[in-house]
Amino acid sequence: MSRFVLDASVVLTWCFPDENAATAQRVAGMFKQGDTAVAPSFWPHEVLNALLVGEKRKRISKELVRSFLDDLATLPIVLEQFPAGVILGRIQRLSREHGLTAYDAAYLDLALDSGLPLATLDEDLARASKKARVRLVQT
Repeated sequence: MSRFVLDASVVLTWCFPDENAATAQRVAGMFKQGDTAVAPSFWPHEVLNALLVGEKRKRISKELVRSFLDDLATLPIVLEQFPAGVILGRIQRLSREHGLTAYDAAYLDLALDSGLPLATLDEDLARASKKARVRLVQT
């Protein structure tokens, strides 16, 4: 069993019927094998916000959101809290250096700090991860 950093973009493809990616299917398989994901503490808020926006835009139903959240709650996802100094220091530097949002820079920082591979479908984050020599979860 292994661990990896999980970006919200990956799990959201499981819920939106018009999106699909091989990396997302690979991550689903990793969970089935007993692997554990690590994510920043804001991860549930990011996922929930995207789901609620999708519901508001009629891309998904309220029932699907509820069911999906119930399923997500069963997955082994460990949330990591960042001290304010890390956010104001390292994450700010990574954000500026790679042109990332502070949220995406937090995923990159977590992968760098832990030495774990990163699962993401975000092109900017994937590009920055490669530049920073962070392994990506691949198909």
